[in-house]
Amino acid sequence: MGEVSTIGLDIAKSVFQVHGVDVEGAVVIRKRVSRAKVLEFFSTLPPSVVGIEACPSAHHWSRQLQTLGHTVRLMPPIYVKAYLKRSKNDANDAAAICEAVTRPSMRFVPTKSEQQQSGLMLHRRRQLLVRQRTMLSNAIRGYGRVRHYLGEGAQRHSRAVQDHYRREGRSASCGREIQSRCSCPPIRRNRGRDLSVREAHPCLASLVRRKPAARADPRRWSDRRHRPGR
Repeated sequence: MGEVSTIGLDIAKSVFQVHGVDVEGAVVIRKRVSRAKVLEFFSTLPPSVVGIEACPSAHHWSRQLQTLGHTVRLMPPIYVKAYLKRSKNDANDAAAICEAVTRPSMRFVPTKSEQQQSGLMLHRRRQLLVRQRTMLSNAIRGYGRVRHYLGEGAQRHSRAVQDHYRREGRSASCGREIQSRCSCPPIRRNRGRDLSVREAHPCLASLVRRKPAARADPRRWSDRRHRPGR
């Protein structure tokens, strides 16, 4: 057996699995290495090709191993799955990675720098905050509808009152005051549906503009089928 030339590294939380072969494909290394001793172990090996499944932590190990003189290639896990033999475990995963990294048709993922990963973390953090904000607003709206505090058209009612007083040159807070002084009954549910602004507040009917009626589209089959004369 010759010296190792290709290595498949299966990274994990605590223990990494190493599978190395020589130029002829014979297995040279099959070993479990703890996280704290990974760099020490690879520093004793000659420069070789190291394959790793692409993930956020794989970019860190790729940068560290490249400083030791190794050529690191990251691969999407879905492409490595085709080379997995028998049951799935750490040893078989490392062997599949070692086999997949030698394929000429394999697609590799470029290694990201620390700045690039920091930027991606910032964007994903912002997406998480936006998603949490949307979840909170939807929850508040749902809780309000349970107690009928938020009826259909309530927001249009509030905007219509504020726009009316804004056109008259008064402050928008006057629009909020008129909601408590309105003589119309509060918005309630009627036959399983919420009353519209015109039904619940006749005094504001002139402030709420009606939506234009939808025109029939002759290109739609449902509109052609219900056209008069057919």
